[in-house]
Amino acid sequence: MVEPIENEYFNWLCAKVLDSSTNNHYTLLGILHRTEFVWVVPADKHRAQDGIELRTYFLNETGVESDPLWKGGPCSVLEFLIAFANRASFQTDIPVKEWFWEFMNNLKLDEFRQVSDDDVYVIEDILYTFIWRQYEPNGYGGLFPLNETRNDQRKIEVWYQFSEYVHERGLF
Repeated sequence: MVEPIENEYFNWLCAKVLDSSTNNHYTLLGILHRTEFVWVVPADKHRAQDGIELRTYFLNETGVESDPLWKGGPCSVLEFLIAFANRASFQTDIPVKEWFWEFMNNLKLDEFRQVSDDDVYVIEDILYTFIWRQYEPNGYGGLFPLNETRNDQRKIEVWYQFSEYVHERGLF
């Protein structure tokens, strides 16, 4: 029996960021994958497109036949985070997995190794805060918390947030 493309794709995504120390986060990643990444700063649509583009890489790498409905769906938070970790890795030479788990740590999602029914609501609340930019102006509650910034992180595109973050930490 052939596995549905979405299941194969999800497993492919998980393989990009899970290892023996993080394998128990599979349920958490499922929640991230079923949550749509919505951009509220117009330029972030490019980061969403990066996430969607992972589907093309998956098809090319696996040889799975494409489904136009599947390929044209919105970007998930999981796709966004993995695609952004790829970009971050390219800029800093820090591995993709490390960046992904730093994002998860900054969002306080890495602590959800075993997800209970009650945890789902907490995770969804964290994702809501992140997606709709309800975090602190200095980025706390988002992907890139900063100790010092002149910019309200809720109002600038995620790429510029990342740039400030790596600069503050001396990663460039």
